Amino acid sequence: QNAPNSTLIVDANEGWTPDQVEPLSTALAQHGVALIEQPLPAGADALLSELSHPVPLCADESCHTTADLEALATRYDCVNLKLDKTGGLTEALQLATKVQELGLDLMVGSMVATSLAMAPATLLAPQARFVDLDGPLLLKQDRDHGLHYEGSLLHPPLPQLWG
Repeated sequence: QNAPNSTLIVDANEGWTPDQVEPLSTALAQHGVALIEQPLPAGADALLSELSHPVPLCADESCHTTADLEALATRYDCVNLKLDKTGGLTEALQLATKVQELGLDLMVGSMVATSLAMAPATLLAPQARFVDLDGPLLLKQDRDHGLHYEGSLLHPPLPQLWG
């Protein structure tokens, strides 16, 4: 009620069992959840292509680079791209392109990291349906000239961030 324009995402963090996917997804759909991240453990998610899920599913731990995508395209509806997983911006850009070619949605996410680590991911945000770049907000102290957040808005990095 307090944030009517919010989009709800549930991160199961590999914690569900296969028999939980259908009933939990159905219940979450009734509450307006837009996306479920990584319901099953990475490497044990092949069953997702056979299970009904009214809420779209997003690969997180199951996808690191473009090499992982082909197997995931029938299991997931979305991919959470994190620069820490891809190894950097070059592979992240290639992964984003391939995700879109496969007709999947893109989420740009983050680990807990400084604004310097997060700033390159802001280049991918315009391509993404979902953006979760709050890593610097989870730190006790970020670096000088860090990213500026205003409510749910993230402003582009200032040149001073780069040192």
